[in-house]
Amino acid sequence: MNKQRQKQLQKWLRQQQKVVKKWLYLNVLLGTLSTLFMLGQMWLLASMLHKLIMAHQSPQQFLGEFALLFGCFVGRAVLIALRERTGFRAGQRLRLHLRQAVMDKLAQVGPMTIQQRPTGSWATLMLEQIENIHNFYARYLPQQYLSLLVPMLILCAVFPYNWAAGLILFATLPLLPLFMALAGIKATEANQRNIGVLSRLSGQFLDSLRGLETIRLFGQGERQRAQIYQRTEDFRLSTMDVLKMAFLSSAVLEFFTAISVAVMAVYFGFTYLGDIDFGNYNLPVSLFIGFFCLMLAPEFYQPLRELGVYYHDKAAAVGAADSLEQFLTETVVAEHQGNTKIADLPVEIIAKDCVVLSAQGVPLTKPLDFHLRPQQQIALVGQSGAGKSSLMNMLLGFLPYEGSVKINGVELRDVEMSQWRKMLAWVGQNPQLVRGTLRENLLLGVENVSEADLQRALAQSKADEFVYRLGLESEVQDGNLGLSGGQAQRIAIARALLRQSQCLFLDEPTASLDLQSEQQVLSALQQLKGTQTSLMITHRIEDLADCDEIWVMKKGQIVQRGAFSQLSTTDFFAELLNQGA
Repeated sequence: MNKQRQKQLQKWLRQQQKVVKKWLYLNVLLGTLSTLFMLGQMWLLASMLHKLIMAHQSPQQFLGEFALLFGCFVGRAVLIALRERTGFRAGQRLRLHLRQAVMDKLAQVGPMTIQQRPTGSWATLMLEQIENIHNFYARYLPQQYLSLLVPMLILCAVFPYNWAAGLILFATLPLLPLFMALAGIKATEANQRNIGVLSRLSGQFLDSLRGLETIRLFGQGERQRAQIYQRTEDFRLSTMDVLKMAFLSSAVLEFFTAISVAVMAVYFGFTYLGDIDFGNYNLPVSLFIGFFCLMLAPEFYQPLRELGVYYHDKAAAVGAADSLEQFLTETVVAEHQGNTKIADLPVEIIAKDCVVLSAQGVPLTKPLDFHLRPQQQIALVGQSGAGKSSLMNMLLGFLPYEGSVKINGVELRDVEMSQWRKMLAWVGQNPQLVRGTLRENLLLGVENVSEADLQRALAQSKADEFVYRLGLESEVQDGNLGLSGGQAQRIAIARALLRQSQCLFLDEPTASLDLQSEQQVLSALQQLKGTQTSLMITHRIEDLADCDEIWVMKKGQIVQRGAFSQLSTTDFFAELLNQGA
């Protein structure tokens, strides 16, 4: 990662702090108060040691100082605990904000963009990378402010007693951030490599688990094992590089801190021996002044030492923010900002010179002209890559377009998308059921459904035969575990029936099903015919025969239209049927 990119990411990270600004300021305030308690603590200790050693006073004579000293200890402990809680709340709120931003962005870009990356990569983005940003706001940013405020307060306390001691502290301070920055540049690069390796490992591991059965059938288990081993070895080495840089930066800070404290000790030692006589405003250098300044010397460098420890958190945050910032700031052409309502009538869609675009604005089809009439059932067929899914995703509002697409006379880009999607029902080839009960999955996105309506939808979708056997309150596990593909598909159809929508979109609803499940799903779909406008992507001949019209797509164009009986004699359509496409 080049320096320009690092600066850009640091700027982006700081822009996010407005979400947790009050928590950051509270953290800094608590740290400043803790410093004031520390100054009082050191002053009391130096005073008591001076009275005990030089004035030969008995400990009973400064019991009041002991009480104040104990109060300073307790006060600092309470403030440190409050700082920890405040920092955690800041990081927690920022994590929730970023995860919500990612979810909102995913909703904008739509399923086609999501499918371009492995699921494991998205999981890493949502969990690991956002988690790595937590400490940047919980610890690093507040400490950055304190690394400036605390030394200033200590200098204000030291200079009135001895300007030479203050000058030593002031002169040696720049050495720490200089060497910390040199080590930090390498730490950021190491963290960036580590995040990239982790993302690739997560994506490959999750995809391998999902395709485990296929891998075993083709005898590729040993090859996959070797690849995953190599990925994990790469991740181990990159993690060690990160830790190496973190330890190196800490060692550098400790070294220069020790040298600075030693210079201070040498100055006071020669002052007490009488070999040095400057810096004391022509006043005697008492034991109190020596103790006070020497005890404050480690505390003077402590904020920068802690910042050096937390610098690893900054490097981790910059590395994690790379793909996160790129995703969140990516221009999404697909986002619709319309607010025009559509008439609640059977859906009619008219397109003229419509070119479907990707979320980044790249044309995915040629200019399309079509007319989807109210309550008409259309089958969309074509070879893989012809543009069928792109067309459907555009109509769902997930992809932008050029030209004109009107829904009941209203341009799609001007439509209030939430209202348009309420008028839709969608059944895909791999329906996703959420973790919860069967009843919750059936009623997802549906309101005010009576028990009679639920029973009717289950009967029409042919899902009642297994739903009542399993029970409506039975739990659906992750990945539809416990349900066959046909059962999950019929649950999705029952959900579509319950929506009572004006328009139905079907994307290969019978794909990957056995013959019995296919017949049951087809029978369920027949219940929807003639009740709503529907567009179905399919390659099954059984699906095509009952459609009002078939649209054939080739290389981003609709090249043929007509009923099954008309098109079955044409060359290209016959070729599709023979290929099973």
